[in-house]
Amino acid sequence: MSLYPPIKPFKTELLPVSNSNQISHKISVKQYGKEGGKPVLFVHGGPGGGCDAKDARRFNPDVYQIILVDQRGSGDSLPPAELEDNDTWALVADFEKVREHVKVDKWHVFGGSWGSTLSLAYAQTHPDRVKSLTLRGIFTLRRDELDFFYQGPGTSFLFPDFWEEYVAPIPEDERGDMVQAYYKRLTSPDAAVRAQAGRAWSRWEMATSRLAVDEEYLSRADDAAFADAFARIEAHYFVNKGFFERDGWLLEKAQIDRIRHIPARIVQGRYDVVCPAKTAWDLHRAWPEAEFTMVGDAGHSAGEAGIERALVEATDAFAQLE
Repeated sequence: MSLYPPIKPFKTELLPVSNSNQISHKISVKQYGKEGGKPVLFVHGGPGGGCDAKDARRFNPDVYQIILVDQRGSGDSLPPAELEDNDTWALVADFEKVREHVKVDKWHVFGGSWGSTLSLAYAQTHPDRVKSLTLRGIFTLRRDELDFFYQGPGTSFLFPDFWEEYVAPIPEDERGDMVQAYYKRLTSPDAAVRAQAGRAWSRWEMATSRLAVDEEYLSRADDAAFADAFARIEAHYFVNKGFFERDGWLLEKAQIDRIRHIPARIVQGRYDVVCPAKTAWDLHRAWPEAEFTMVGDAGHSAGEAGIERALVEATDAFAQLE
């Protein structure tokens, strides 16, 4: 099962969501598909990744009103790469503002990677507003998950060539905490330092996101504006531990109990080295009511064939819900 054909948004706007200390965030909201159809919120990854028009193609446009939101500082939202007044709970509140703005009572929610984190946080905060959850490449921002990818040993053992590039901008005496070392550079007043760090950080994730290194995908790190927002916002969230009360908070029984009744599908690539399968398995064990699919020939990216197929199957199935 492949993606639906390309479509253009029927409405594009910037929605004001905050005004703190002279920082006024406006988030990009694009709507595709059937106006007045079954509403679905697409939650992008990163943090800082932004949406792509391709993301709308995972939903039947004759059935769904597809709502793509660029989170604060990401994609077409303004101001770009802004960290002030940018945290998990601000984003959760933003989604509620979007829901009210588009005048829907309940919606389907779809998120991958960091999008799965934020989808879980949103659903656990507003379980009465969620019709279904489709979650891919599960990430809950636990310390072990971050260490596996950004600190090592872990992904570094599988991609030693790209790992060497990733650690290169950081002096050896700072490599004991790579995320903190990168955060220091990504918030530097020196534009050249910030740009070098943004490209190196982004290139590491682009290189490791697919089962086979994809040169076109890797080239995204050469887009200076994308790399800056992507790297800065990710590092900001990671040094702040996702703004959660404690490590593993999203997987605690009390939190899962709040969403246990929501129809859900979990889709995970077995060879995902960005968000390793252990986290998806932990979510599956905590929430056995959710349907679980392990894609045996895929890594992290939603663009890999097996994952793409499983995601479209999920959205088609949820399109049948009243």
